[in-house]
Amino acid sequence: MRAMVVRQYGGPEALELDERAAPEPGEGEVRVDLRAAGVNFVDTYQRSGTYRVPLPFVAGSEGAGVVSAVGPGVTGTAVGDRVTWAMVRGAGYAEQVLVPEEQLVPIPEGVSEETAAAVMLQGLTAHFLCTSTYAVQSGDTVLIHAGAGGVGLLLTQMVVKRGGRVITTTSTDGKAELSRGAGASDVVRYDREDVVERVRALTDGVGVAVVYDGVGKDTFDASLRCLRRRGMLVLFGASSGPVPPLDPQVLNRRGSLFLTRPTLYDHTLGREELLWRAADVLGWVADGSLDVRVGARYPLEQAARAHQDLESRRTTGKSLLVL
Repeated sequence: MRAMVVRQYGGPEALELDERAAPEPGEGEVRVDLRAAGVNFVDTYQRSGTYRVPLPFVAGSEGAGVVSAVGPGVTGTAVGDRVTWAMVRGAGYAEQVLVPEEQLVPIPEGVSEETAAAVMLQGLTAHFLCTSTYAVQSGDTVLIHAGAGGVGLLLTQMVVKRGGRVITTTSTDGKAELSRGAGASDVVRYDREDVVERVRALTDGVGVAVVYDGVGKDTFDASLRCLRRRGMLVLFGASSGPVPPLDPQVLNRRGSLFLTRPTLYDHTLGREELLWRAADVLGWVADGSLDVRVGARYPLEQAARAHQDLESRRTTGKSLLVL
């Protein structure tokens, strides 16, 4: 089978197509014939060495497909089952992958393998951001950076579902239209407007209850200045680079602010929590109340191009490798 392997940290060219033997599942493992793999910023961080993963490794950690073999001790999964997963190292950019059974989620009827692969990591992330990190209440106004991105579009819909008002930032008219289509009441064009001034104007000078910021370095200071007193900045990514060290007194001076840096791993600690979040997200997809936008599809061997497009912000919604 074929897999995209990283042997040395580097740019997109570090992704190399490799031929290797089909993996055999061990204790508690399931082998899945991949149908689609999600392409995420965390993949680029691991490829570049920003996040250190032991070399060499198969890139990617999210996907969906059909079970083709089960290992000893597997009791709840059978050959032929349609399954999906997120954040399983080495279980992404390959024709066949091994996944621990405890990290698999069944794909419900009415949801395709592609859609499941497109929504798992970003959908679960959006879910914990607005239900657990800052539990959005009816009437809250929130700011979401990169509103036309994969997390941005899903998070906007979930916040609106909870009764919140959403302001987003985007860089083009097309992205602004997508963001409004997901439910954003206002979209700030950060390429031609002052984000802080515009958000303050939209909130009568008060600021927003929470900022969901997956951009990092380029937006961090503005995010703090957009918050109301005792507001929360949720930093969940760093697509523009890591945020420099911060003097905690800044949080004091700007209104007793809260700052947190959550991860999906800490919000799917047990199988019960994983299945709860996945049931919500996939259930909303199945009943049509959550729209999943796949903005780009690439064959496995074009994984490097997928990384280039993602890092250059040429994409909207979710990027997938399809097999």
